Amino acid sequence: MSQILKFKTNINCGGCIKSVTPHLDKAEGINKWEVDTNNPDKILSIETDHLTAEEVISIIDKAGYTAQIAK
Repeated sequence: MSQILKFKTNINCGGCIKSVTPHLDKAEGINKWEVDTNNPDKILSIETDHLTAEEVISIIDKAGYTAQIAK
């Protein structure tokens, strides 16, 4: 069953989204993702069947950005 994980990030523009896209697209277990750059917290929403928040944060970290679980 899919779940939606939400993260505050520093992915704040189209260029940032372009550089993180290959990391998120190739990650096993991500069904769909999007970044709301209009939100002050730059919320990244991840739809996944089995990834944990820590695994997603690790993917974002490897892409050169920061993410923390959004409340």
